[in-house]
This record gives sequence, C-alpha cells and structure tokens, in this order.
Amino acid sequence: MLLDEVDRELERRGHKFVRYADDCNVYVRSQCAGERVLQALRGCYSRLALKVNESKTAVGEVWGRKFLGYCLYATSKGEVKRAVADQAMHKLRERLRQMTRRLKGRNLEQIASELQGYVPGWKSYFRLAQTPKVMRELDEWLRHRLRAAQLKQWRRGTTMFRELRKLGASVEVAARIAGNARRWWRNSRRGLNKVLTVRHFDSLGVPRFS
Repeated sequence: MLLDEVDRELERRGHKFVRYADDCNVYVRSQCAGERVLQALRGCYSRLALKVNESKTAVGEVWGRKFLGYCLYATSKGEVKRAVADQAMHKLRERLRQMTRRLKGRNLEQIASELQGYVPGWKSYFRLAQTPKVMRELDEWLRHRLRAAQLKQWRRGTTMFRELRKLGASVEVAARIAGNARRWWRNSRRGLNKVLTVRHFDSLGVPRFS
C-alpha cells in the first residue's frame, strides 16, 4: 500500500508498468527515457523514506528481464511470449540436482516422492510459460539424472545385469551397460532409456514438467 503513491506517479506520467509488492518493471521507448524514469523513481522513493535497490535495478531491453520469475522473448514471427527467467531455471535445476544426487543412497521411489512434493507446485506457478520445448527438455534431463541415480544404486556390474534383465533388457544391452558399471552418466544414455522408459518413471510417480 505504501507504494500506491509510486503507481499514481507512473500513471500520471502516462507510463506502462507492472508491479507486484516491491518488484516493478516500467516500459518506455528508449534508454534515455528509461534513465529519466529511474531518476524520477529514486526521488519518489526517497520521499517515502525508501531506497531503490541498485543491485537489482537497471535500465535495459525488455527481453530477458526478470519479473516474478518470468521473462519475455520474441519469436521469429515477432510474437511476444512468456518464459521462465534464466535465474529461476538455474535455481530449479540446482534444486533438482540436490534431490536426485547419486550419493544419497535412496531408491527411485523415495526420490519420486520427494519430487512430487516440489515439481507440481513449481509447474503450477510457471504454468503461464509458453515454452513447451524447454519443458520437454527438462523432463528428458530429469529422467537422465534418475537413470544415472539408479545405476549408482545398483553399483556393481553383476547387480546391474541382473536388475536390467528383470526389467526386460536384452542380454546384449544388459551386458553392455554392466560392462561399464562405473560410468553412470554415460550409461544412462546407452540403451538404458529403452529399459527405464518414460512409462517406467510414470509408474513410479515421477512428475512431468510437460
């Protein structure tokens, strides 16, 4: 409510802007105009005994600027669409790395349960993102990590061979993967995606992004 005065000042000047709490983007036509508006906002905030956070404030192009975790991008056809900002995507991947670390010693069912407590909320918040390809790639990357985690849990080549055969892998595929037992990340692409399939992860309850 304190910042309502800032809203009224921007409206009086005829600017297009969007604000949520203390996060605000103002849209103008040029760099010079942006500098003028920023200077005016500094004065407005000062009158309210507030200070602009200079480390998070800048004048720049609209493309890629973060607002509530989102950013805007232009398609080849000139359409303006919404995407998850790079910072938010980086934070997501770091969180998923922690949840799927191969050193935790948990089985896939336990990891899936933890993912169920996080992914649906994240997906709901970013449901307005218009980047289906990015979400599909995120699904593929997550399943790759889970396959590597499964191999890490099995550890030994003999265990890998036995468990892969139980899951329906051919002798050839099971032997090839088991023969490189310590190369979990590389092995998770070498035929394992035909054994630990998308349907397999769905059956475990691993949530999807796409």
